[in-house]
Formats: sequence, structure tokens, C-alpha cells
Amino acid sequence: MNISYNWLKQYINIDVTPDELSKALTSIGLEVGGVEEVQTIKGGLEGLVIGEVLTCTGHENSDHLHVTTVNVGAVEPLQIVCGAPNVAAGQKVVVATVGTKLYSGDESFTIKRSKIRGVESLGMICAQDEIGVGTSHDGIIVLPAEAVVGTLAKDYYGIQNDTLLEVDITPNRIDAASHFGVARDLTAFFALKDKSVKLLRPSVDAFAVQNTNLSIPVQVENTDACPRYSAVTISGVKVTESPDWLKNRLKIIGLRPINNIVDVTNFVLHELGQPMHAFDADKIAGGKVLVKTLPEGTPFTTLDGIERKLNAADLMICDATKPMCIGGVFGGQDSGVTEQTTNVFLESAYFNPISIRKTARRHGLNTDASFRYERGCDPTNTIYVLKRCALLIQEVAGGQISSEIVDNYPVEVKPFDVSLSFRKINSLIGKEIGKENIETILTALEIKIVSQNDEGYELQVPAYRVDVQRDVDIIEDILRIYGYNNIEIGLTLKSNLSFVSKPDSYKLQNLISEQLTAQGFNEVLNNSLTKGSYYKDLTSFPAENSVKILNALSSDLNVMRQTLLFGGLENIAYNVNRRNADLKFYEFGNSYYYHAENKKEGETLAAYSEDFHLGMWLTGNKHGQSWAAADEKSSIYELKAYIENIFKRLGFDLRKLVVGEYSDDLFSEALTVYSQSGKKLAVYGILQPAIRKVADIDVEVYYADINWNVVLTELGERNVKYAEISKFPEVKRDLALLLDKNIAFAEIEKIAFETERKLLKRVNLFDVYEGKNLEAGKKSYAVSFVLQDDSKTLTDNQIDGIMKKLQANYETKLGAKLR
Repeated sequence: MNISYNWLKQYINIDVTPDELSKALTSIGLEVGGVEEVQTIKGGLEGLVIGEVLTCTGHENSDHLHVTTVNVGAVEPLQIVCGAPNVAAGQKVVVATVGTKLYSGDESFTIKRSKIRGVESLGMICAQDEIGVGTSHDGIIVLPAEAVVGTLAKDYYGIQNDTLLEVDITPNRIDAASHFGVARDLTAFFALKDKSVKLLRPSVDAFAVQNTNLSIPVQVENTDACPRYSAVTISGVKVTESPDWLKNRLKIIGLRPINNIVDVTNFVLHELGQPMHAFDADKIAGGKVLVKTLPEGTPFTTLDGIERKLNAADLMICDATKPMCIGGVFGGQDSGVTEQTTNVFLESAYFNPISIRKTARRHGLNTDASFRYERGCDPTNTIYVLKRCALLIQEVAGGQISSEIVDNYPVEVKPFDVSLSFRKINSLIGKEIGKENIETILTALEIKIVSQNDEGYELQVPAYRVDVQRDVDIIEDILRIYGYNNIEIGLTLKSNLSFVSKPDSYKLQNLISEQLTAQGFNEVLNNSLTKGSYYKDLTSFPAENSVKILNALSSDLNVMRQTLLFGGLENIAYNVNRRNADLKFYEFGNSYYYHAENKKEGETLAAYSEDFHLGMWLTGNKHGQSWAAADEKSSIYELKAYIENIFKRLGFDLRKLVVGEYSDDLFSEALTVYSQSGKKLAVYGILQPAIRKVADIDVEVYYADINWNVVLTELGERNVKYAEISKFPEVKRDLALLLDKNIAFAEIEKIAFETERKLLKRVNLFDVYEGKNLEAGKKSYAVSFVLQDDSKTLTDNQIDGIMKKLQANYETKLGAKLR
């Protein structure tokens, strides 16, 4: 939200620099994202000067250009080539001299000395839209004859300098979404040091009803969606351009002035945080206003010219025959204020935040009004703001207040009653900050002290502070104003010992994260919300098992993820599109599921579950380009090695893990890893092209999914143990086995360890051959076996005995032959 420094100072009597103000705001929880010097017109009209056209002749090489000489108050007049049809000698004009920078939206260009069809031009005579003082481009600006040559354009147009503070408002602090709201927090902050600092509220004492010639009754049919609706009429207004002070206030914060009536409603919105709406009273059919819902599918054309189909729950502001406005969200095309308007019906309401939020989401609308209403405006403030707005309209547009204030407020919204004890304040803050400071802060924040005693306070919190309803909320408010940095850190540390009987998940996550990072992986963190379309037609993760989001912000964030896979694919696509193709990613995160068959009466969450997973992605080359090694593509074997290293580091015995083939609609080829008890620990493989296609990835991607919850359960009390290097040598023997093609190395490894459990340390596959000189349907495995006895040197007889057993078992169980 943009806050004008000059405008803000209208509501608080302080004298601090913008930078000091920025630091103060950030310290009290209203973080300032940026501080920028701005002008009411971008660029501040620097380099522009008032000039007089001395001569104007036709360009000899053009039928529409003119060659002029212009006096700008310098020693010599400037020769300027101009293409405007209305340029003539004797005119007072605005001239951009050489070096001047002109702006068009976010783009800019600099005036340069140039030749236009052979004639030198030393500047530019400007039109309204070229310098930002208007929208016309029909011709150059022609100023009144009394304009003084040589006057700087910024002085002629009264350009104002200001500082814009970009304040990041969190969703719970809608009370600070206005200049007055920000000033209120600042008053509390500065009043701690200077009691003379006061919040300056604009007066509405001058408000008076002049006649009742334009009384328009209001009937609220849906008081749940509209708990309060206040209105008044103003007759005899003149709709025209706003005065400079009003236009400048809006321009500084990035709003485009429209007309004096609409500009006042926008001004009040950003001044006090209360959305206002002005209707043309003469367009209100039947002379009455109805606040109600309409039948499903009712067509309604909004201000942007789009016809929308209404939902039966959309709250509408209607006249006797038709809808005029989507209440609290967007106005209608045919009910607003125009240049022909003379009578105004002014609305100041409080709408139910949930109702507004649902309506805005249904129609894909996000307006300044809906932004505030859906977070909760001040229901007690509608009358004051209505008077303020009416007085400003009278100031800039004339007219008379022509009705009593209508106020439909059937059930008063009460402030929140909260008991606050001194003991709890001191306990949570960590120090005694003094009753005087506490009371200064509470009073400045408009929290009423109803009574107090030795134990604490009885307080009433204003209804607009929807985020402050408990004593801890008030203590948080006190602390943020007092200043977190003012709480000293003590020299003592209070702690206790705890015993954790199960593995520490966070500690193990860090352990594996450090390992993967050291191996060249980058950690990614993705949103738990994702596209429901990812799960369409999947059998491994059916769409019906997705946890769906009600009133989702967009179709890209309409379900909670069932797998980490698609977030990582989005990361890969983002990097590949930016020529970063060699990637290794990992992510720890939750996956979420809905199973309708698990629903139980009285247990809302029974159908929902979540699991914690580790996802890993590989794509591109194994190593970056280097003179020291040839390019080598990443492979499934590389991923397999990373996974085995993870299990090894966690303390699993790889020989006791069961690896099997796996097939589903995610992988073209895959393997699973099971524990001895049959629990699936991981699945990894090569992703199907159709799965990569959803993220527009056309390169091979290898993916692993490790169920971290199951891993921790199976891990139990395992500890990684370290052993001394044996004093006795290991022995290596090789076998070349001719086997059927369908036999996997995992079977060879399994039989080896079943054959020799004590002395066999490792089994390695170092060559696979298929093709010429082999029988059809056969392949050759070259396998090495590492043997070692930790207590003595192995003899040839022992070694030969073990190798014979291995050979015999391979022949018997696998039909193997030695090559």
C-alpha cells in the first residue's frame, strides 16, 4: 500500500524525515518495502520550460512539418521542428529542451539534438499527454498569453514533491490500510517519547442537513451480509475536474483522477480506510434503494463493461427495478456519477467480510473496496466517514445536503471485552515496561480502559481490530509499539532436559540435507497448493483423492499436492527455460490426501491424511562442462547411488533391503525399495514422457520419492556404527555368468549373501554384455566378489570353497553358466 509522506503528516503532529518514519513503521510491524522520492507528475517536469513561438514556417521537405524558432529565455532562440497542426507564431508553449527525459507509463525517452528531414531540431514543443498534464494529443499545449517566457514548467504547473512509502500490510492489519490508520500506529509509537504527539482526526462538525428534498429510503433485506448501511443525498452538485490539491493527493499514490465526486470517494478510502460509493440519485428508479440478493444467473453489467452472471449469494445494491452495484465489490455501468449528474446518493456501509470475499472470488474481482471489506472494516465508523465525504463533496462540487442520514443498523456491533493482567504482560514481554507506557499505548491505539485495579485492566477493543480479541493479542500490540529491540536479552538461560525415544526427524533431515547438498543438490521449497489438472486421469494419484480448496484463488492453486513430483518439475522447467539444464534438486515436504471411504460421523478430519516425503530430481549432465572430464548424462544408476547413500547414512543395512521392479503411470521404468517388514520406503525411476509434458519438459528426468515417515518408523533405534579398518587383507574374485536376459543383478547379489553371510563383504557388477557370440535371450554379467575375514588371513582353500558354492548356487537357482 502506498502512503504519501506529506498526506500522512496531516494526521499526526511530528517532524521526522521519511527515512526515520520508515524505520519507525518497520519497527512497529508495518514493514516498509521501499521509500521513493516522487512528484505529482512523473519526472517532475524537469527540463521543461515555458517558451514563445517567434516564427513558424513550413518544412521544405515535408507537407506537415513546421520549422519554428522559440524563445525560451536563453541568449538565443531555439530552432525546433514541430509536426503539430495547431502550432503558430505568437503562441506560448511548453518546450522540452535537449537532455530532457519524458515519460510514458513505465517507459522514458530523452530529447536529443537531431535532424528531421535535413533540418536541425533543438528540442520539442509538447502536447498534454507527452508531459503528463493531460490526455489530449490533438496538438501542442497553447498557454495563456500572460504565461512568462523562461518560467520552469514545474513552477508553472505547481508540481509538488513528496516521498512515497510502500507499506506492506499483513492480512490481519486492515485497520492500517489508510493514511489515518498508519498515523494512529505512529502516534502510539512517538507518544511514548513525546506526550505532545497527537492523532489529528478531520473534523465533521460543519456537517448539516440543509433540506430534505431528496430523501431516498433504504431497505436492507439481507442483514447478515450487510449488518450496517448508511447513506445521505447531496443535491445540486457540479461534476467537473477536481481541484489540484485533490488530484495531486491521488496522483502521488498512483491513482488516476476521474472527476471531483469519484475522486473524493477515492480520497476518503485512502484517508480513512472506508470504501465509499456515489450513485447518480436521478438514476435510482422508484426513488428507493434495496440491499438484497437476486436469483441465480441474473445478468449484470459492471463498470468495466463486462456482463456477469450473478450468484444467488451475491449481495446487490438495487433500486426498485434493477441492480445498480455488486455490494462492496464493483459498481454498475449505468448507475455511477457522470458529467451530467447533479444529485448524488452517497453510500457508507459495513458488509460481511466472508460474503464479500466469496463474491469477489466468484467473479474474479479484486478492487480497493473488496480488499478492505473482505478483511473487515470498522462497523462503528460509517456515519463519521459519510459526513466527512459529504463535506468534501460540497467543498469541491457544491450542492446541499438534502436528506437526513439513513442508518440501517439493526444489531449494534459491540467492542471486544478483554481482561488483561499485569502479571501476564510482564511474563510474556520479559520485563516490566511500566503502567504509564502501557496506558499511553492502549489509549493511542483506541483501546478503551474501562477499569483497572492492582491485578490489571478491563478493556474494550474497537470492533475494527478483528485481530485483537484476546489478552495475548493486546500484549503483542503493546510489545510491537514499545519495541522488540527495547527488550534486553538476559545473561541467564532457563532450560530443561528432554528424552526423545524415537528418531529426531528434524535432525535427520538436516543430516541428509547436508549430505545431498555436498553431493551437488540444491534444495527447493514449493507451495503445498498446486494445479488440480496435474492429477487428471492419473491412477497413481487419482484426482478424487485430492484435498480441494474452497474458493481457490486460481485454477493453478486449487488443490493440495498429493506428491512432491510436480513442484519439482515446475522448478526444472523454470531453470531449463533459462539455459540452466544440469540440475539436481531435493525437497522435504508434506503430501495430502482425501479418502471419502474413511469419513466418520463426528470426525471432520477422518477422511484427510498427510505424509512427509523426500523428493529428488535429476536431469541434464552429471557434471558441468570441464576440460578435465567428458560430458556424461545423468542416469538412473546415479540416482540409485544417491538413494543407497541416504539409507546407508541413516543406518540401514543395504543387504537387508528388498529391491523390486515397479510400474505405474508416472514412470516408464522404476524400482521400489522395501524394508524387511515389507514397508515401502522409496520408489525411483525414469519419468514417463507424458508426465514431463505437463511441465513442457522434453529432456529425461529421473525422480525418487522417499516416504520419510515410513523411513523413520523402520529406522527405530538404529545407530550408525563405525569399525576399525581390518588388519587382514581382502580378496577379490570374479565370475563371468551367462544368464537369461530377465534376471536382474539384485537376484545375483541376494543369492551371494545367502550363500556366504560372514566373509562376503561386497558384490559388484562391473560389466554387462549382450549381442554377438551369445545365445539368443542371454546376457553376460561380469561380477566381482570381495571376501575378508576380520580375524585372520583367508586361505586359498577357504576362498576356493566359497567360490565353488557361489558357482553351484548360480547354476542351480538361476541356470547360470560360466563363460
